[in-house]
Amino acid sequence: MTAWIGVGVVVFEDLVASIRGCRACAHLLPVEPRPVIQVSPQARLLIASQAPGSKVHTSGIPFSDPSGDRLRDWMGVTSKTFYDASRVAIVPVGFCYPGRAKSGDAAPRPECARLWRNSLLTQLPRIKLTLLVGTYAQENALGAGRMTERVRQFREFLPKYFPLPHPSWRSRMWVSANPWFELEVLPELRRQVQDVLEQ
Repeated sequence: MTAWIGVGVVVFEDLVASIRGCRACAHLLPVEPRPVIQVSPQARLLIASQAPGSKVHTSGIPFSDPSGDRLRDWMGVTSKTFYDASRVAIVPVGFCYPGRAKSGDAAPRPECARLWRNSLLTQLPRIKLTLLVGTYAQENALGAGRMTERVRQFREFLPKYFPLPHPSWRSRMWVSANPWFELEVLPELRRQVQDVLEQ
């Protein structure tokens, strides 16, 4: 598998190695850069999230935190399935932990899209469904809009995208305020995920 980078051709493995070794934002990040992705050209499902949190930065494993437990529960998949790169790709908007802001983690760094993300996504030709996890991922793919309305109207974005709230601890309050999410959205999310993974 090859990827076009500028005027040269780079094999998929070299592209991933270059991403993992990227230090472009070292002077802008609060900690040493540690890009966290999970990719394979064979993957059928893509999870587009926002950026690694502090626990994921430490582990180097995407969604290895309570938000990951919640997301896997929403999807109805086991950790074994979730971390099978040949089935599930995880490519956040920003690859490194961006640090803290006043009300949670800072926004994902924008450099990843220009330097790596767009090229990487072209190397995932078998993706059938992309879960847009959180506002940043939704804005990256769909432009400006309201997260809650997109999640409520998820059918409008199928079969390509499935918008979701970010599964952070704050989502528990959001889910309580929007009971239709568990009643209407989650059953369809699980069905869509299962259908894609079984193909």
